[in-house]
Amino acid sequence: MSTSHAITDQAVAFVEGLAYERLPEEAVHLGLRCILDSVGLYIAGTTEHSVRILIDEARDQGGRADATLLGATDTRVPAAMAARVLGTAGHAHDWDDTQVSHDPAHVYGLLTHPSVPPLTATLVMAQRLGGVDGRRFMTAFLAGFEVECKISEWMKPDHYRRGHHTSGNVGTFGAAVAAASLIGLTGERLRHALGMAASFSAGIRCNFGTMTKPLHVGRAAENGVIAALLAERGFTADPTPLDGRWGYLQVMGNGFSEEKVAEGFANPLTIVSPGVSIKPYPSGILTHQSMDAMLKLVTDHDVKPDEVERITFYAGSNILEPIRYDIAENHLQAKFSMAALLAMMVLYRGAGRREFTDECVGSAAMQDMQRRITTQLDPEIEARGFDRIRSRIELVTRDGRTLTQWADERYRGGPSLPMTDDEVADKFRACTDGLLSAARQQAVIDGVMGLVALDDTAVIGDWLRVQPA
Repeated sequence: MSTSHAITDQAVAFVEGLAYERLPEEAVHLGLRCILDSVGLYIAGTTEHSVRILIDEARDQGGRADATLLGATDTRVPAAMAARVLGTAGHAHDWDDTQVSHDPAHVYGLLTHPSVPPLTATLVMAQRLGGVDGRRFMTAFLAGFEVECKISEWMKPDHYRRGHHTSGNVGTFGAAVAAASLIGLTGERLRHALGMAASFSAGIRCNFGTMTKPLHVGRAAENGVIAALLAERGFTADPTPLDGRWGYLQVMGNGFSEEKVAEGFANPLTIVSPGVSIKPYPSGILTHQSMDAMLKLVTDHDVKPDEVERITFYAGSNILEPIRYDIAENHLQAKFSMAALLAMMVLYRGAGRREFTDECVGSAAMQDMQRRITTQLDPEIEARGFDRIRSRIELVTRDGRTLTQWADERYRGGPSLPMTDDEVADKFRACTDGLLSAARQQAVIDGVMGLVALDDTAVIGDWLRVQPA
């Protein structure tokens, strides 16, 4: 077998050989930023109705007291069940970080939300096992992060174009690797965990804009934990699930890039290069440059909502196909509606937890403004390819002015225009306002950024408890 095709072999060798001492300092620092961002989103997710349903279901089922049930401080549940709730909460606002690629053949949606599946698995398994120090925790998290990202990067874009949701599908591998790393699985048992992950992975794009979209990520975390725990007990699966005619990459992506596979894992770690984006807004990554452009247009020209006659949004199919709701009726649909997202910028000059509520999206002002906004496929933008997120906005005022704004192709929050550490902390505060006191917010920020010095990371479960002022 060609080395470039032995992808499972490469994955197993990478996980077995990874040690904290081999992690670049930059990777650890970036990992801490991603963990802080995700912890804020777990806490924010407790306000979502979808997460409350899962919490109630988990409480009713009960079971072995492995890990704290998010949002229910007096309840511990089996690790996989805790992971389902936690992973769904982390993706509930669609505000979690996103993998970056410089490959012009990629569409942005193919890339995964990398942190929540492996971090969720690491968190619940650290509680189940006890005594997992910060260095071991970080190593497991970054192992899962890397395997997840490389699989996503190496697959052909057919995976996303055919309607698969990468974060739910490939995220299962990230969670399985992280859990397996903490358990200490190697050799055949690690291979079997990957084999089960290949069959467990699921998620299709028809569920975007519904409660089930974030559940994809919750199930990825849950199934990754189950795969590792079953493999530990000796449950078997195909030992080379990433390879061959019936392997994951062929079946789910119609193949892979041999050139990329030849570069291997950790050469460099994806979290270092090409990097990861920390999202400024709780909506699909494809929308953010355009939202910033809308904000710039209305602020530069001081356009008031009642001055807007109509807005036309021009973009390529890479934005217009997945961002699919013409008019959003609720906050879940709004995450995938350019009309809703641009309307927020015109009306409120911001888009955060306060705007992404059913009450706000369904309000008369939002419904009226959305109906003044139309989208249009632009052949020239389409012809430039999908390596960047390109769009322009034309706003016509009631007094006859036409104002135009192109979106900046750089992604605010991404490696080319990153948030500072203080800005990441500010996002954490925005996610947890009203859910944690100011003192508690700062304590969690300090705790996460000092995570690698912890003797027992099970304490992180306590940091997720909602404790308002």
